Amino acid sequence: MTHLNLAPETDTRQLPGDIAVWIFIFAELAVFGIMFIGFAVARSLDPATFHAGREALHPIIGLINTAALITASYFVATAVHQLRQKLPGVQWRLWLAIAVSCIYTVGKMYEYVNLYSQGYNLGTDTFFMFYFFLTFFHFMHVILGQVILVVLAVKVGNGDYDGSDMNGMESGACYWHMVDLVWLVLFPMIYVLA
Repeated sequence: MTHLNLAPETDTRQLPGDIAVWIFIFAELAVFGIMFIGFAVARSLDPATFHAGREALHPIIGLINTAALITASYFVATAVHQLRQKLPGVQWRLWLAIAVSCIYTVGKMYEYVNLYSQGYNLGTDTFFMFYFFLTFFHFMHVILGQVILVVLAVKVGNGDYDGSDMNGMESGACYWHMVDLVWLVLFPMIYVLA
């Protein structure tokens, strides 16, 4: 006679990656959230300045940057999937994510140079103070994310990550997706709604 196990199955799902990375991500999201609130309050107090500032921006470059970061996140997500399934193609997906994300960094540097050459800087007005501070803070997070992706790609290439332990790969991917998520809030807030 077979024995039936009537005990309920337990779901052992966990957050991907390391808990320390999640603490860091939540701390960073809190900082960005505070800055977003400051931006919204300042915009409500001086809508004309914020509207005029938005008119000086390059929304097409902002849209291209958005597409680049979303595409890079797609390649990161597929790299994690490939590694988890122990399938080939992880490393080239990470390198492709880095290459596509460079469209963002080049586009953002072009914007900074172009605006600065027109006389816009942190001291121009409240809008540009927020614009430069928020976007540069995010820009530095993108650079850190690119460094993390390079480390992951090198580790995959060296055979350090083979899919048996996903902690490092998932931690790096979670950080990258946080950077992407912040831009998905930042882009419409500055380029569309200001």
